[in-house]
Amino acid sequence: MDLFEYQGKQLLARFGVPTSDGEAVDTVDAAVAAGERLGYPVVVKAQVQVGGRGKAGGIKLAADADEVRTHAGNILGMDIKGHLVRRVWIEQASDIAEEYYASFTLDRAAKRHLGMVSAKGGIDIETVAEEDPDAIAKVHVDPLLGLEDYLARQLVFGAKLNPAARTGAIAVLKSLYRAFVELDADLVEVNPLILTPDGRVHALDAKVSLDDNASFRHPEFDEYRSFAGSLDPREQAARERGLNYIGLEGEVGIIGNGAGLVMSTLDVVSQAGGRAANFLDVGGGAGADVIANALEVVTGDPSVRSVLINIFGGITRCDLVAQGILEGFARIDVTVPVVVRLDGTEAEAGRKILADSPTEGLHTAATMLEAAAMAVEFASPGARGVPENKGA
Repeated sequence: MDLFEYQGKQLLARFGVPTSDGEAVDTVDAAVAAGERLGYPVVVKAQVQVGGRGKAGGIKLAADADEVRTHAGNILGMDIKGHLVRRVWIEQASDIAEEYYASFTLDRAAKRHLGMVSAKGGIDIETVAEEDPDAIAKVHVDPLLGLEDYLARQLVFGAKLNPAARTGAIAVLKSLYRAFVELDADLVEVNPLILTPDGRVHALDAKVSLDDNASFRHPEFDEYRSFAGSLDPREQAARERGLNYIGLEGEVGIIGNGAGLVMSTLDVVSQAGGRAANFLDVGGGAGADVIANALEVVTGDPSVRSVLINIFGGITRCDLVAQGILEGFARIDVTVPVVVRLDGTEAEAGRKILADSPTEGLHTAATMLEAAAMAVEFASPGARGVPENKGA
């Protein structure tokens, strides 16, 4: 669950990370009132879960109430890379001497937490990594031992931060790591972490991603879902149906059982020249209700031009999956071609059930490669008609 900047800052502040005072508002009048309370100058910042806000005009400095009114009026309702701005964060402006980058995440390959610090803050860390990888200091942290002082010093000295910032940066890193662990976060990132002319170090931005699987330990996570629009509408629809869904930007809808299989399906679609529109894992359940819900969510995305259902039957029997698919088709109006690949337990029987069905727009394939090629072909802008069901 990705948080908005203001939510991330409020959370990090609870752990002692210094942040600028601010208020989240959703109207122009409320923005002006917040500016008056905070004192000028202030910064008006669009709250969207995507980078590039500044370049898009979503971050503006305001010296007085008139400028707040103008900037808030322009930013609220703005579309930034497909994200509609419904809320702005009004923040006290800060004097900046230097900008840094700091983050903690999980390095799954190393089975360790990973801390990163760079003296080149304020720009995408991917750009820094590509252009000047030596500018990023990295340390692996044993989760059982935590961020010991010498590791924090390694990050700060390794990144060659200004000596004036070292003490403050080490303190921030300790607080940032504690937040990362105690919140069960997948990522905590501050970019930029700033040094002010008077020697203070604090977070000017915050990116926090929480692990939904840890929600049972954190009832407070619910408050971050209460803001309407905080989720992609597709992800909201999937959440309401109990589906594990992540929206992407392609045209081939993906439904599979098992996270590894779904990830492989995304890769194969890419190899076939297409782009996946989503990640959707139905897990071990592939009955009519689950399939119908999955199809409803995936085909509800207007960018989806075809759907690939990729099921491997282990404990799950493919003939029962096939029956579930047909019942799912009977329950909702599916208007795009659907390609089904079944393998594993009773796969042949399942493919026969689908091949013998008169259901229009339903196609079967024997292999994942064949299924991906068919789905990509159906999704191509120049595709005409629907090929005959191969009935593999």
